[in-house]
Amino acid sequence: MSNLPEPGAPAPAFDLPASSGENVSLASLKGSPVVLFFYPKDNTPGCTIEACNFRDLKGEFDQLGARVFGVSADSLKSHDNFISKHDLNMPLLSDSEHGMLTAYGVWGEKKNYGKTYMGITRTTVLIDAGGKIVRVWKKVKVDGHADEVLTAVRDLG
Repeated sequence: MSNLPEPGAPAPAFDLPASSGENVSLASLKGSPVVLFFYPKDNTPGCTIEACNFRDLKGEFDQLGARVFGVSADSLKSHDNFISKHDLNMPLLSDSEHGMLTAYGVWGEKKNYGKTYMGITRTTVLIDAGGKIVRVWKKVKVDGHADEVLTAVRDLG
């Protein structure tokens, strides 16, 4: 996880299929603050809590003009199931090829119970309306995280 973008740097470009049926690119989001929450896997406990916390605050993000997207390597079919099971109200982006995940420094080697595997480190990136990285939350702890991100979006002012 060495190549996480730094605050002040231009956000890496991306163009990915979204659960909403269209492709979403960084270029198409210019003019709005963007929250990208990278999470390991649909329908797992921590990821479900995190996505539901962002879901519950979506109205407040909307009032601030911020666009919120969840990003994982899961398929669109998996995303659709996750969305319907938990009434999620934000698009989920599918990066099955890991290009965006790699560009944002969140795809890499992980260890769990002594096993080593490739996966996503839970990370959130806030991008300003001009496409620059404002803040990066590394190795996110789920509790209270969406509130903290909302505060950071408010601070963009």
